[in-house]
Amino acid sequence: MGAILLAFALAALAWLLVFGRWLEENRPAWHWYLTGYPVTALRVLFTWRKVADLNGLAVSDRPASRVIKGLEVRGEPLRTKAPRISFPRAMSNGLEVVVRLHPGQAPARYLEIAETLAHTWRVHAVRVTSSERGLVHLSATARDPLERPGIVSAPSAPMSAVLGALESGGAWIMDLLQVPHWLITGATQSGKSTLIARLIKELAPQRVALVGIDCKGGMELGLFADRLSALATCRREAVAVLGALVVDLQGRMRRCRDAGARSIWELPPKRRPIPIVVIVDELAELYLSDGTKISRAEIEQCSTYLLRLAQLGAALGLHLVLSGQRVGSDLGPGVTALRAQLGGRICHRVHDSGTAEMTLGDLNKDAVAVAQSITAAERGVAVCTGTDGGWVRARSHLTTTEEARNAAAKHAASTPLLPGAARALVALQGEESGT
Repeated sequence: MGAILLAFALAALAWLLVFGRWLEENRPAWHWYLTGYPVTALRVLFTWRKVADLNGLAVSDRPASRVIKGLEVRGEPLRTKAPRISFPRAMSNGLEVVVRLHPGQAPARYLEIAETLAHTWRVHAVRVTSSERGLVHLSATARDPLERPGIVSAPSAPMSAVLGALESGGAWIMDLLQVPHWLITGATQSGKSTLIARLIKELAPQRVALVGIDCKGGMELGLFADRLSALATCRREAVAVLGALVVDLQGRMRRCRDAGARSIWELPPKRRPIPIVVIVDELAELYLSDGTKISRAEIEQCSTYLLRLAQLGAALGLHLVLSGQRVGSDLGPGVTALRAQLGGRICHRVHDSGTAEMTLGDLNKDAVAVAQSITAAERGVAVCTGTDGGWVRARSHLTTTEEARNAAAKHAASTPLLPGAARALVALQGEESGT
């Protein structure tokens, strides 16, 4: 009888292991609710007091000094009280705990020990937020949701592109009407070029003019030339194209002024000029000088034109998407001034801390630290700004160059004409051939 029971128990255990593995692979949310959440919730409840004591979160209402036989004795009170926490609330890929702060405490200390909490609770990460005074929300993520992100569907909207998936599980959307200008940074093989390809693929079917500036001879953006209304392949051409866009911007201003509108989106559809998205690959190429007078003049012109387009373009339907491997203050004050006009920020893995600081440092210091922790294996993972002013980790959908090129060729017939930019490039090429 005992042998039969043992055999039955072993068979049941084997079945549970096999079923558990299948459940983890095919239904990760069910696996988490049935096995992961109960264990993690108990671990949170049983370790909280010790974690609070060891990390300076627990306090005591007893004085730090006492008088014993005329002598004042100072020291830390032995009896401390940890902050109260709620019962861990289950989520599809983690749990959330609400902490009620002691008087005098601030959320900053919880941000500092977020990594400690993740190790103690054996979860992927712990995010700290504080939406209400006196309360801190600790969101523990069981596994990295960006390790195998699925394609998240989102309603199509004009001037927006679905780039990938957010760590929270939603769609990662670049909405140019809400956030008109973007800065994208990332080292080689970090996913920056894939993100640009995804953006072009998403914008290609829309009624929008795409302008490319690629001072590496057009090696990157030249692949999508079928759908580009203009392409500058060197800094001299970039000056010509940007100058033409500034002139076009002034014409849009006059049209809005005559119609009593504050933006082109208030104009009737038939009178509304077509939106323009300027995509710059390797922003640093526009600011690097070889020491010659001509080089310095071109840099100054590029800096002035880009800053003017960033300052006035949002209401006039002109948007900037600037990308680069290295974007630092050493490129000059023009880059710092331009950065202030770029509300959207995306930072992939970067080689230097200065680029991460330039991309996210003026928005959130914690975002800089998270961006610098992205590993080489996490290609496509980035830290980006959200519409609420915060930040979130995200991962772009894998879009090959061939897919983006096919999308550009498919919609080449609908490429809008930009006469000013085209004339500027033709005139410049004529000057060069004449010399």
